[in-house]
Amino acid sequence: MLDYLQQLSYWNWLALGTLLLILEVFGAGGYLLWVGLAAASVGVLTFIFPELPWAWQYILFGLLSILTAVFWWRRQRSAAKPSDQPGLNQRGSELQGRQFILHEAIVDGRGKIKAGDSLWLVSGPDLPAGSQVRVIGQNGVILRVEACS
Repeated sequence: MLDYLQQLSYWNWLALGTLLLILEVFGAGGYLLWVGLAAASVGVLTFIFPELPWAWQYILFGLLSILTAVFWWRRQRSAAKPSDQPGLNQRGSELQGRQFILHEAIVDGRGKIKAGDSLWLVSGPDLPAGSQVRVIGQNGVILRVEACS
């Protein structure tokens, strides 16, 4: 086995790179992409420099793997921008601060409001149906409300 690892040709590196890139397609989440590109790069370097010692091939593979991963990690962090819609995909967050009329009375701390075409469960002080309430928070799918003055 050690003999095989000391006699790697550019085909072996290209095959490893291709295998890693194929595995990446099946959902590795980006982890194998950079290692696969590093293996392919070592394959190209080995093709250009066929007398490259096996130890240098492994060193280049390791360095290129780390460098490409760190480069991409830094690029992703610098490109991340805060969303202009922080409440996106958080149903109910757009209702906070708005006023509604109780659809069903709040009894024992539970009731319902109608917001648009949806009924929402609410929690708050006991109030009769038809009362004006303001949404002050959210606990999962239950909105917290208070009576409007």
